[in-house]
Amino acid sequence: MGDVDDEQLRGMVADLLAEVPPDQVDQVTFRGEQYDRGLAVVSFPEGLGGLGLEPRAQTVVDAELAKAPKTYSNISVNAIGIGMGMPTVLAYGSDEMKRTLFRPCFTGEEIWCQLFSEPSAGSDVAGLGARAVLDGDEWVVNGQKVWTTLAHVARWGMLVARSDPDQPKHKGLTYFLLDMAAPGVDVRPLFQITGEAEFNEVFLTDVRIPDASRLGDRGQGWSVAVTTLMNERVALGGGVSRRGTGPIGVLVDTWRQRRDSLTPQRRAVLRDRVVSLWARAEALRLTHHRAAETASSGTPGPEGSVGKLISAELNQEIYDCILDVVGADAAVHEPGYPMARPENLTGGSDLGTHGFLRSRANSIEGGTSEIMRNILGERVLGLPKEPGVDRDIPWSEIPRG
Repeated sequence: MGDVDDEQLRGMVADLLAEVPPDQVDQVTFRGEQYDRGLAVVSFPEGLGGLGLEPRAQTVVDAELAKAPKTYSNISVNAIGIGMGMPTVLAYGSDEMKRTLFRPCFTGEEIWCQLFSEPSAGSDVAGLGARAVLDGDEWVVNGQKVWTTLAHVARWGMLVARSDPDQPKHKGLTYFLLDMAAPGVDVRPLFQITGEAEFNEVFLTDVRIPDASRLGDRGQGWSVAVTTLMNERVALGGGVSRRGTGPIGVLVDTWRQRRDSLTPQRRAVLRDRVVSLWARAEALRLTHHRAAETASSGTPGPEGSVGKLISAELNQEIYDCILDVVGADAAVHEPGYPMARPENLTGGSDLGTHGFLRSRANSIEGGTSEIMRNILGERVLGLPKEPGVDRDIPWSEIPRG
């Protein structure tokens, strides 16, 4: 069906919404039908949630779905699985993996997590030390991962481990899909400043993974991980949203509710900030739209780092402004400190305080803003790379504290 035009796509979405009203069925039913009709990720092959179309066609589908009385965001349903896991499995996984994993991933029946970062390997992911040793047709993995989003509810984990410590750090890695219910997987909460524990630390003790669950060749883990990371930056960059939604929508709503209670001088200053932030948010939204329209199949390029960098820093500025509009009431974080373990990536507003606290992580998660600037400097602007004195020596010989 690679010759489906935009008008036909709109008709297919209209049929979906008419025959399976999203406000009358549950998430799994609606998104399962969306997947079966090839409207999940239209650039994917037929039978795997897609129609074999150009990636830009997804914007047509998303625009029509946004008109429905009830919508489901990939970010809230299964951000890591849909935004990072499915593209990685499409590129490196077996046909059996694609056939069995994609549908429950898209519907949110099986949540995914990403097991990359370690206590001593954050921004330098290639320096990780979790060890994978081949034992017959299984791998035995030992190590610790940290800052693992939604690991406590995840069925599948994208795991990178060191399979050959005598190779340079980028060459001795292997990539696996880990069943999070496997013996030896211990997930412990990491409570954040919001009072929630969407992040976790994961301890792996003699965890056995079938070789059939490997993605890519042995020692090819870094190349596979790059596919995941590039898709992560596109996913965390925010994607294409409706005008005035997301953090900027929270700011505009807060401004409308609070502006009449401000002094004339304060109202004039904050009005200019709100308008400026709205214009920047709209420019970013259109940039995402343009990128989606011109995207090509395969691993995203460094342009994903642009959206991720700007989105992270703009979100923080927006929530700073929200708190300034709210004033002293923003010092109260109601309904208290929840100490909860959320099941998705959506949270409350609490007059913007929840979003303010959560946005502090935006410039760290998925690659720090400093790393994004390095990527853009080296891969877009062509600037010299930073010195990498440990790049070509065996990982086992790299000095450690």
